[in-house]
Amino acid sequence: MSTVSEPVSLSAPRGADAGLTPKQLADKYGLSVSGARPGLFAYTKQLWARRHFIWAFATARLVAQYTDAKLGQLWQVVTPLLNCAVFYLVFGVILQSKDNFPPNTYIAWLCIGVFVFQFTQNAVQSGTRAISDNLGLIRALHFPRASLPIAFTVIQLQQLMISMVVLVITVLAAGITPGRTWLLIIPALFLQTLFNTGVSLIFARIGSKTSDISQLIPFVMRAWMFLSGVMFSIQDKIQTWPHYIQTIMAINPASVYMDLLRHAFAPVIYNKHLPEHQTLPPHQWAYGIAWGVGMFVIGYVFFWKAEEEYGRG
Repeated sequence: MSTVSEPVSLSAPRGADAGLTPKQLADKYGLSVSGARPGLFAYTKQLWARRHFIWAFATARLVAQYTDAKLGQLWQVVTPLLNCAVFYLVFGVILQSKDNFPPNTYIAWLCIGVFVFQFTQNAVQSGTRAISDNLGLIRALHFPRASLPIAFTVIQLQQLMISMVVLVITVLAAGITPGRTWLLIIPALFLQTLFNTGVSLIFARIGSKTSDISQLIPFVMRAWMFLSGVMFSIQDKIQTWPHYIQTIMAINPASVYMDLLRHAFAPVIYNKHLPEHQTLPPHQWAYGIAWGVGMFVIGYVFFWKAEEEYGRG
């Protein structure tokens, strides 16, 4: 004998739960919203627990980046060197910027600036697309979304570390011998990495909502490069400008980190090219710390605020 079960209505709770609102029901049974944003400290703990995933993801993407090219990973070194060669021809030879430097040292000064600025430029550009280009991964797996822009910054840091080998050879070829200031390369790069991560997090959130920003970023970065003294000394060009503009140019983070790395690698070039600075001004380190720590905190909180919105829509 078969029995027919009565249809059950799920439109409203029955029995003791009758009359309770959805929020009251959730509170009663300890339910929470799926994908809700955790607290800042809990979020940081989750992110730290996935640090191995971030590093593995970054390494895999870096290895796969040039798999279709015949030169493979050599492009990580060849690309910035080609940029240095073009800038040297245009600014060093044609515009004669190299004449303002001690003999055979302009190429080292230029390469330091190019490598340092491209670290920031590539981190910003890749961070802008970190969310929009990985929606499939975001929707398939649950993990702190900040892992992605941080991972892309790690990719750029790994590329810089590979390029540093060539940069060291270039500096040594210019007749510059290693000194105690080379120890300052590590804290300077650490501060720049913090800064790049913060900016990448900011643009990752913006890029997730406004895809057109990725089309605008290359123009912004190009303007920033010319205003930061990558190919020439910006201080020489603004000495007669109003004081407030000189101040703005002095605290430009790209210029700050280039100054820190140029002085660390080649204090002889830095001091001779800027005779009014017998050494690196102490405030440059203060600017570097403020930009690095401040931008990282701002970017991290800004990105975390929209954690539950990524991948939806």
